[in-house]
Amino acid sequence: MESHESLNDFYERNAPNLMSSCIGINKMGHFNVFSREHCSLLTPYSRRYYYKVSLIIGKGKLHYADKWIKVDRPALLFSNPNIPYSWEADDANQKGWFCLFTDQFLHNGSRMGNLQDSPLFKIGGTPVFFLDEEQQKILSDIYAKMMTEIQSEYIHKYDMLRAYLHLMIHETIRMQPAESFEPYQNASQRVAALFMELLERQFPIDSPAAFLKLKTPNDYAQSLSIHVNSLNRSVKEITGKTTSQQITAKIIQEAHALLTYTDWNISEIAYGLGFEEPAYFTNYFKKQTGITPNALRTNLV
Repeated sequence: MESHESLNDFYERNAPNLMSSCIGINKMGHFNVFSREHCSLLTPYSRRYYYKVSLIIGKGKLHYADKWIKVDRPALLFSNPNIPYSWEADDANQKGWFCLFTDQFLHNGSRMGNLQDSPLFKIGGTPVFFLDEEQQKILSDIYAKMMTEIQSEYIHKYDMLRAYLHLMIHETIRMQPAESFEPYQNASQRVAALFMELLERQFPIDSPAAFLKLKTPNDYAQSLSIHVNSLNRSVKEITGKTTSQQITAKIIQEAHALLTYTDWNISEIAYGLGFEEPAYFTNYFKKQTGITPNALRTNLV
């Protein structure tokens, strides 16, 4: 699984010539819209640090942690930073549009609630909507207006673009989402592999400020957009260890490295590893190793 894709990563991968003019819209957040001619036929399985709405006209497959869906007719896809996915085109004839934006852009001057609570973007929701001819025309018209507006010199064009985005969201909420997701035949192997790779990517901790963000099985389950019971079952079946045991082993391994090879004090190491208090870290480390962090450092001298 690739690392999380930032807006800069997106532009470097798809449209490097647009980076200087499109990255950032000051305090308004970020918004841009493209034809899907800019879309790769195969995108890496990863999380994105931005929201994306795609009108897909072309055949392919959307892959999630433990399920996939075949897109064989026009569809609208909503993706958010908390749900990793990948796109695999079945042919080169890909049409449509997509827009990407930050939460800050959508909520600038708006009363719309948290996007993570929206039925279109929430974890566990269904982000794919197959379209009939009328729905495809409505949404295609909105994208066409977006493409025209973003090239205009109108001083309030981003307010217009935000209004078009709101209109698209409300039009979609009235639709029925797709329910034809298929489980993988080797779902346990896939989930366990994604978990282990995501676990590895949390390390090393480069500074006390870059603290560990995923600390519990539930954290990892949410990041992979699967139920924690499914994650636990898959990891235990494939690795022979529980999810908690795998996480603990990595934290202790990283703690050993930080105690041995850095001059960080115990508090800095504790906070870097996601512990709220140094005492919690000391007790945790001693329970797992039989020795306190200070004692380990003393023995190294």
